Amino acid sequence: MAHIIIADDDEIVTDIVSEAFRSYGHSIGVVGNGADALDAISAKSPDLVILDCNMPKMGGLSALRAIRTHPTFYRVPIMMLTGNTSSMDQDIAIYTGADAYITKPFDPDYLVFEAEDIIAKYQKAA
Repeated sequence: MAHIIIADDDEIVTDIVSEAFRSYGHSIGVVGNGADALDAISAKSPDLVILDCNMPKMGGLSALRAIRTHPTFYRVPIMMLTGNTSSMDQDIAIYTGADAYITKPFDPDYLVFEAEDIIAKYQKAA
């Protein structure tokens, strides 16, 4: 079982993601923006963070940069789940340090599969 944090301001998306991960036995915490995601990571280091690019207060790319430059949390796996579909957005996220980039709409089972693969790779490397 993995502990996953999702930062997205869309309640429908967070409900779908939460249900998908819980059905596979994972625990999930939900926050509405990148700043709250950083607070949640500080409170309990997760096995994976899922970020939306467009959120109030702090967007996903800013949160991604903050995590990747943090001396303690830089190795936390990060997946982007966003409505931004351009290849340039994807390239920026991957270059900044995202481990995966999935666009909305999405298949919840595929999302869990990708997340579990990323988590396993990080655990193997540790």
